[in-house]
Amino acid sequence: MSIMKVAILAVVTTTLISLPALAGEYKGPDLSGQTITISGPWLTGDEESFEAVTAYFEKATGAKVEYAGSDSFEQQIVIDIKAGSPPNMAAFPQPGLAANMAAIGGLIPLGSKTESWVKNNYAAGPSWVDLGTYKNKAGNDEYYGFFFNVNVKSLVWYVPENFESGGYSVPNTMEELIALSDQIVKDGGTPWCIGLGSGDATGWPATDWVEDLMLRTQPPSVYDGWVSNEIKFNDPRVVSAIETFGLFAKNNKYVDGGMAAVGSTDFRDSPKGLFTVPPRCYMHRQASFIPAFFPKDVKVGVDADFFYFPSYSTKNLGNPVLGGGTLITITKDSSATRAFMEYLQHPKSHEIWMARAGFLTPHKGVNLSKYSSGILRKQGEILQNATTFRFDGSDLMPGAIGAGAFWSQMVYFVSGASAKKVADNVQSSWDSIK
Repeated sequence: MSIMKVAILAVVTTTLISLPALAGEYKGPDLSGQTITISGPWLTGDEESFEAVTAYFEKATGAKVEYAGSDSFEQQIVIDIKAGSPPNMAAFPQPGLAANMAAIGGLIPLGSKTESWVKNNYAAGPSWVDLGTYKNKAGNDEYYGFFFNVNVKSLVWYVPENFESGGYSVPNTMEELIALSDQIVKDGGTPWCIGLGSGDATGWPATDWVEDLMLRTQPPSVYDGWVSNEIKFNDPRVVSAIETFGLFAKNNKYVDGGMAAVGSTDFRDSPKGLFTVPPRCYMHRQASFIPAFFPKDVKVGVDADFFYFPSYSTKNLGNPVLGGGTLITITKDSSATRAFMEYLQHPKSHEIWMARAGFLTPHKGVNLSKYSSGILRKQGEILQNATTFRFDGSDLMPGAIGAGAFWSQMVYFVSGASAKKVADNVQSSWDSIK
């Protein structure tokens, strides 16, 4: 993921509220006199929220938790691990770096008990175990990463009033979504706003589309093979997903401004067509951060809402969700550190942050009413209903591909190139860096 994407990828912001009394209290062991050190990427509001989580643990156990957030976390944790002076725990913003640290012996396995707990207590539990399992120094798979605070990308934004005026209903399947798009065209409207512009990162919004479509047209194992290049980028299954994106983005009747506008429209400006009178478009597929670029007077949940980017009813692939998130690992073991990891399995540790802002969890044991806004609660429900979760694929690819060739070739695609041609070009780039 580009620095730009990391900066903007945040769940819809809400006003921080004081922590209410929450049910299901956590009672931990007596850890008086013990200290746990944690480093991670959380700063400002996120740092305050995580410290509220740790403060409850401190009160319940008598332990002291020292959290150090940094905008250079990814560089510093590598230095600390290689120097033999890591904190007890580290919160990685994506699996790639964590996997690299596991491969050099820098992470400590969480064990089969924690792995089983995640499988049974997280929605799409096996997906979260897969995302936290990496090869150790000997080349064997072990479970290292416990996901805590995730985000959702599989969303379609719309204006309820526009749907009501048009007599349109929220689609429950991909087939219904395509039928709705056709109906809007038939009624004289334009169903989609799509923009790929993003300065030096132009093209990245298309990668999210393709990733979501890969999960809706192929089993998760194919997605995983594609991300690692065990399945070539120009495999027919990948080409088909790109072509499916083209059914939306390269259809002049489907897109505001026509196909020619897709590559040149800035992604921050692309949703604005939802709010014109009459609307220039009715739907916009984008992650949970996009309301930051809605007109200032738009109230999310009232003037604008979202629905799950649906799966095909005919594919039998369940309800896959694309997103991202932070995973907590153990980098220096202790009994108090293990106790804190167990605390993260308790609903209380999730509900504390849920009651504030910027937090989503797949934990099936939490009370969804604890979310601080209806928008976050709906996203939490999407996570709860997920049968598969996968991380943003471009984030897991080598930088020259996921933040380079993939982006640029998607722009080439919406400019008129065939899906096969751009897939061949990306694979050629991947071959050149091996």
